[in-house]
Amino acid sequence: MKRIALAIEKFSRFSGGAESYAVELAETLERDGWEVHLIGNSWDGSPTKAIFHKIRRLPKPIPSSLRILYFASAHRSLVQKLDLDVILGFGNTIEMNVYQSHGGVHFYSSLRKLEAVTNPFIHMMKWLLVFVSPKSLARTWIEGAPFRRKPRPVIIAISDMVRNDICQRYGLEKSDVELVYNGVNLERFSQPLDTLSRKNMREGLGFSDEVLFLFMAYDFRKKGVSYLLQASGKLLEKVGKGKFGVVIVGSAPSPSLFRSVKGLGLQSTVVFQGQTREPETYYNTCDVFVLPTFYDACSLVVFEAMAGGLPAITTVYNGASGIIDNGCDGVVLNDPRNVQEMTAAMERFLNLDFLKGASQMAREKASQYTIQSNHARMLNILNHVADGFSRD
Repeated sequence: MKRIALAIEKFSRFSGGAESYAVELAETLERDGWEVHLIGNSWDGSPTKAIFHKIRRLPKPIPSSLRILYFASAHRSLVQKLDLDVILGFGNTIEMNVYQSHGGVHFYSSLRKLEAVTNPFIHMMKWLLVFVSPKSLARTWIEGAPFRRKPRPVIIAISDMVRNDICQRYGLEKSDVELVYNGVNLERFSQPLDTLSRKNMREGLGFSDEVLFLFMAYDFRKKGVSYLLQASGKLLEKVGKGKFGVVIVGSAPSPSLFRSVKGLGLQSTVVFQGQTREPETYYNTCDVFVLPTFYDACSLVVFEAMAGGLPAITTVYNGASGIIDNGCDGVVLNDPRNVQEMTAAMERFLNLDFLKGASQMAREKASQYTIQSNHARMLNILNHVADGFSRD
């Protein structure tokens, strides 16, 4: 039996994309006969046969830089005591023979997220914090671990954008990096609602026949929600009320966002829905997915939405844009801050014939990126590494 360790702070399918991916991959490994060790702060109990090794969560008064380093150090001590074939790192550890970062490259992520900060003073302060703060230095040092190791671990990028960023930052060739795009669970996300349920859900949101744009994320600033509101305001001025709606799912909106909605006259156009554990309900209810993000290594929600028949509007700073055929099954924006560009992209989908064709193409595209194909690629790589590092 081959033995593998995965490490992430929170193993839960109801957390972020990296956390749910870790759980699903662990389940596949378990079904394939691997002995799976999970190392983290918490675990929701899945997969049931996994062996969980708890790393104590340090209290928040302790600086985040020390908490980050403590997790990496504790993980290293644990795996050195286990007789493992594969140690899979997700970007928060320093001991591994396979590296697959779901957060992309810290340097480029930090630079691009700074573009979302409009206040010049805050921008300058955050710039200093990004590059000289102990937390940032700790993350950078840990991220560089796989590229310092000899022999170098197998490096896996989850999008072409991330592969390019890795090569540029760490001086690798593309051939040095395996490319394994994210995959979507078609059984969960490609099942449409019946007509009556869809109608009732839309009415519950306050809409009927409007084209509904869906935004789904937690970090509103990083994901560009303020620019989406500005674009929605421009579109409203151009086409008038009753043509479209915007459904925002994720974090609770701040008072400033409410003020923006009111100032742009979007009170009857934009609805905030808070958190959900059933994103598929919104994919089945809305028509177009919009994520004007400043940085995403490869946003899984784009794959999920496209599987549900939603063409996606996102940016070149999202690795998931690499699967979009621009102008066919979605639109790739060059700059999340370009409100005119976003407005024009949204307006295209108000043409119902164009929307219908784009929806079908989005479903077809997502069907090429299944979680099964992702796991099959991963298993092939992990088995190869295990055979090369066999204890026997």
